[in-house]
Formats: sequence, C-alpha cells, structure tokens
Amino acid sequence: MPTPTAQRSWRDALAIYLRAPVITMLFLGFSAGLPFLLVFSTLSAWLRSTGVEVAAIGFFAWIGMLYSIKFFWAPVVDRLALPLLTRTLGQRRGWMLLAQAMIATGLVGLAGVDPVGHLPLVAAFALLVAFGSATQDIAIDAFRIESAPDDMQAAMASTYIIGYRGGLLAAGAGALYVASLASWEAAYLSMAALVGIGVITVLLRPEPERLSLTTQLIHEPRVRAFLRASRGRPKPLRRMGAWVIGAIVCPFTDFFMRHRRKALWLLLFVAVFRISDLAMASMANPLYIDLGFTLATIANVTNVFGIAMSIGGGILGGLLVARYGIGPILILGAVAAALTNLLFTALALAGQSLPMLVMAIVGDNLANGLASAVFIAFLSSLTSRAYTATQYALFSSLMTLPGKFLSGFGGLVVTGEGYATFFLISALLGLPAVMLAIWISRDPELVPAPRAS
Repeated sequence: MPTPTAQRSWRDALAIYLRAPVITMLFLGFSAGLPFLLVFSTLSAWLRSTGVEVAAIGFFAWIGMLYSIKFFWAPVVDRLALPLLTRTLGQRRGWMLLAQAMIATGLVGLAGVDPVGHLPLVAAFALLVAFGSATQDIAIDAFRIESAPDDMQAAMASTYIIGYRGGLLAAGAGALYVASLASWEAAYLSMAALVGIGVITVLLRPEPERLSLTTQLIHEPRVRAFLRASRGRPKPLRRMGAWVIGAIVCPFTDFFMRHRRKALWLLLFVAVFRISDLAMASMANPLYIDLGFTLATIANVTNVFGIAMSIGGGILGGLLVARYGIGPILILGAVAAALTNLLFTALALAGQSLPMLVMAIVGDNLANGLASAVFIAFLSSLTSRAYTATQYALFSSLMTLPGKFLSGFGGLVVTGEGYATFFLISALLGLPAVMLAIWISRDPELVPAPRAS
C-alpha cells in the first residue's frame, strides 16, 4: 500500500493524464464551453449583423447572470431524482443529459428565428440555452468530483480547461466561420449538432458510485430529528420537509461542522483567490486599444499565445499538483496570478511594444491556467461527496463575484490614476490570497500530500 505522504515520480504524475476519468473531462469540458459564447459574443455578432440596435443587444448581457446564481437551483440538481433518467443513467448523468437536451433545443430554436422583429423569442431561446448550460456545469462539476480521488482533481481540471477552450473556439471562431460561408441558421444548427459530443460522453461513461438519495437523507441527523419531531403529520409534508433539510440546509451546515472555526477563513480565501486577475480583466482590452494596437493584432496575439498558454498552464498545474500536492502549488498559483498583473503595468509604461504585449498575455494566461487548475482541485477537496453539486456551485459563485464586482470600478481608477497604477493596485489585491494560501498549505487536514503510485 502506498504511504499517503510519499511523493509521486514524474512518470506517475504524467500517467494520470492517461486515465479514463481524466480523459473524460476533455469531452465534458468541450460540452460545457460550447454554449457559453453562443448566448454572448457570437449571439451579439449575429444580432448586430442583422441590424438589431446596439441598445437592445446590450440587454442580452443580462442572460449571463444565470451563471452567477446557479447555486440557487444546485440543490435540486444535487438531490432531485429525474423520472426515468435517474433510474436509467444515475443522478449526475441523468441531469447532464437533460441539460444537454435543453441546450440543443435552444440552439435549434435560435437557428429557426429571424432576430428582426422577434427579439423576445430570441431572448427566450437564449435563456433556455444559458439555463441548460449552467445546469450542465453543476452536474459536470459534481460528476468530476465524485469520479476520482482528490489527488486526480487537478489533472481532471486541466483537461477540463483544454476541452472548455475547444468549446469556446468552436462556438466563437467556428460559428462565425460557418455563418460567413453559409448562414447563421447553419451556424447554430451545426453548434446544436456538436452538443452530441457531450451526449455520447454521458452515455459511454459510468455513473460515479454514491449512496442513493434515500440513504443519504436517512443518514442525516437533522433529517432524522425532523422526522421524529413531525410524527403524526401528513406524509407528503414530512417527505418535503426532509428533502428541504437534506438538500438545502445540510450542505451548508456540513461545511461549517467539518471545518468549524476555519470555515469562514476558507470562504474568505475562496472569495479572494481570483480577485486579482478578475479585477483587472475589464481593463485589459481598453489598454491594448489605447496603446495603439490594432484589433487584428490583439486578436492574433490573444488567440495564438493566450489560448496556448492557458492550456499549457492548466496542464502544468495538474502535473505539479500530482507531483507535489495541492499546498505548495496553491501558493505558486496565488503568487503568479498577482505578479503577472505587473506585466500589464510594464506594458502600460512601455507603450506600443509588441514583445511586451506578447509577454504580458503569455504570462497572464500561463498563470491563470495554472492557478485555475490547482484552485479547482482545492475546491473539489473542500467539497463533501454527499453534497458535491450544491457546495461546489456555492464555491464557484463565491470565487467570481467579488472580482467581477470590483472590475466594474476599473474604468474609474484608470480615468483617475492611469493604467499603470490600476494594474499595480490589482496586483496588490492578490496579497491576501497569497497569505491565506501559505496558511492553508501548512494545514495537512486541508491540503493532504499526494499519494505515491
């Protein structure tokens, strides 16, 4: 038996990427990334090309709010059994298949609608796609966490990132290419067909092993206490109460009971880990443009170097976590995410320098890919296997909300202080994450060492 503190060899670390659960996330990542741009930038391009007013297009950005509030219906995805689907495929695969059906239906619906004069119908189908996509994200995250042990989660996260980027490319450049050669109808129909990649993956891969929903509820002390206290009341009311307690109350109380006084610090760490890179994101493109770079140059550099480095960073993060464990790489990710913002400060001071632009984009995407892979692995390790969907949806929402909120003030800081100062401030915002990462890495209960193979 391998000792829990023994370190993997580089060969064993690389071999993780050949395991079936890790490869599976490549295809599920593609399925998750595919719908995203089809209700955002690609949809905006279609609407504008057909003559829809810019003011009306702007309101479609609100569709993205569904991704930020998915934790509201995560307990339903976590605990509600679907007729026929759950019995046939299991809880996770059943919900993924239902979500994929919603995505495909919405895309086919969009393909058959003329945006001019039918914007409410376009919005309805786009909402269906976004809701299905966010629901699929919940189910995929739960499936990933339950499919493999904690020390494989970083590798699974990195292959998920690669697949997700592939989905974005298909929905972005791919859809635009089809639309230019044929039509927007053909573009959205072809994207609906690509949903089949996720469907096939769901049908081929097994459901992760987990206790039945009834068994999980029975083992919950709070559920048992409620059932004892509600004896004599109507059975439907008791069942509903037991379900609400098990699906909504217990996921939150479980986290605080497991981590006790550490729980609030962990939630603070989740909230600030990505605050540095998310806070600066809104001002990156304005910086490039104000420095005089052409849109073609920006697109070429971000696509060629940005995507490649993001994928490379994800693979590197997964490999390093498999070799050294989550703790030290969590610190590395926090430091890298903060320090690479200084490259944008250097770019702002250097002016229109193509080598400096390439360096900034390479550094930023490499750091973000690495940090994302290790952080997804860390969040997965915090999640209880009894409440994977609910707890991870909460973590992922908390992870992005503070940074997105602060990014809204980026324009005010740039106007008052300039780009160089703004990116320096965004780098300093990463210091709390670094300090908390150091504290967490020293706690073996939170970040156990990697297992040798």
